[in-house]
Amino acid sequence: MAFAITQTCCADASCVSVCPVNCIHPTPDEPDFGHTDLLYIDPATCIDCGACADACPVDAIFPAGDLTGPLRAYEQINAEYYAGRDVLADVSVAPNFHRWAPPSFARVLPSDFAPLDVAVVGTGPAGMYAVEDLLLHTNARVTLVDRLPVAGGLIRYGVAPDHPSTKKIGETFARFHDHPRLRLRLGVEAGPELADRHDAVVYAVGATEARRLGVPGEDLPGSLPAATVVGWYNGHPDVEPDAVDLSAERVVVVGTGNVALDIARVLTADPEALAETPIAPEALARLRSSKVREVVLLARRGPETAAYTRPELLALAARGGLVVDTHDPRVAAAIDDPEPGEKAAWLRGVPRERVDWSVPPPDGRRIVLRFHSAPVAFGGDTEVRAAVVSGPEGDVEIATGRVIRAAGFRGVPVRGLPFDEEAGVVPNEAGRVTGRPGVYVAGWIKRGPSGGIGANKACARETVGALLEDAVAGRLPLRRRGTRFFGRS
Repeated sequence: MAFAITQTCCADASCVSVCPVNCIHPTPDEPDFGHTDLLYIDPATCIDCGACADACPVDAIFPAGDLTGPLRAYEQINAEYYAGRDVLADVSVAPNFHRWAPPSFARVLPSDFAPLDVAVVGTGPAGMYAVEDLLLHTNARVTLVDRLPVAGGLIRYGVAPDHPSTKKIGETFARFHDHPRLRLRLGVEAGPELADRHDAVVYAVGATEARRLGVPGEDLPGSLPAATVVGWYNGHPDVEPDAVDLSAERVVVVGTGNVALDIARVLTADPEALAETPIAPEALARLRSSKVREVVLLARRGPETAAYTRPELLALAARGGLVVDTHDPRVAAAIDDPEPGEKAAWLRGVPRERVDWSVPPPDGRRIVLRFHSAPVAFGGDTEVRAAVVSGPEGDVEIATGRVIRAAGFRGVPVRGLPFDEEAGVVPNEAGRVTGRPGVYVAGWIKRGPSGGIGANKACARETVGALLEDAVAGRLPLRRRGTRFFGRS
């Protein structure tokens, strides 16, 4: 019986490295890596050893025959990835082995390589993958710094509480917090002085600012950035417990990425089901008295280019209460006759309805996907009362008391570092900060807010590789010796 990778895959390739027959793809050295919704096991090659399931940090891998309910589809999803692909067995090795990539030795450190003192700022995935790389593959001493009082970053405060398997990767990262060559400092604001007291500094501070929509009424009370809502239900210390008002029957969410789907799912979930998750107690209490009955997800383009991933959509559709608004004839056409490989095909079987926005939402709770609907303005005198969106028949007004802007994130300037305002990142080359020898970036502040948890592993590896290359070549600035940061000597 072959194994299959399912919804919560973090794509960090921990499973790839332990597979004895190389049957999990795309691998980190393949072009598709970081661009697929998950990794896939070839059922024709899998030898059912279970090594991948043991290595998976988020419990996403199971025997295909044991899958039930919404996860049952993943047996076919894994198999579909290999249809017609040139990753078949290399018969010169064995009839069930995929071809292996040539061996690569990207790093060669001198035998007398002196220990480095490295500071890593940020305890989210990018920072922790950098820490893991440094501690496991070098003799570096690491100071790990985070301005928040609890470690975890995006894992702790960005993953939805009803995705406990995804949050489990935090346990993998946490094992390094007690490493003898690491000093963890929480609740500390990092500044330029780090560079004076360490051989190198890696900033992995993410992208925390919401992208502006640039429409009238965007800043009215009742219009919230997605980061506020996500932080609210995850108990982020920067977000007040009463930051999200749930007194409106209809909530409009601008965007259809995974964050938008997370928000819609949490706002329409059964609060008692969420009670078994690590949701913030204050948020759970508000959800229990919530008046929200409908969440409308607005997408600028059609279902063929939606931002969500297939696993997130499948999970939402399987829960029930998902509806596609057919106000635009292009939507039904795209779903019924999609081009090969288009996302629109994933919506087959989802109920469709021409929604009348002039009437209140129906009883119960539901989520409506409305495509080809760019926001034009948010109306209201003292707070949001409506979202005006474009459509094939002109602008349409959707009555709502709350708007959540989930159109993406951007980085914010880091004190003492250059910043690209247009791209929202720290200018860098392979992680080396422009004009700042010995200072590096990893994660979203380096490349922009793209890619999930696993994408940060390759990103951090590139950055640490650049750091070590500079150290071996003597390109790191001479630091002040003696007292180290936080008293290390």
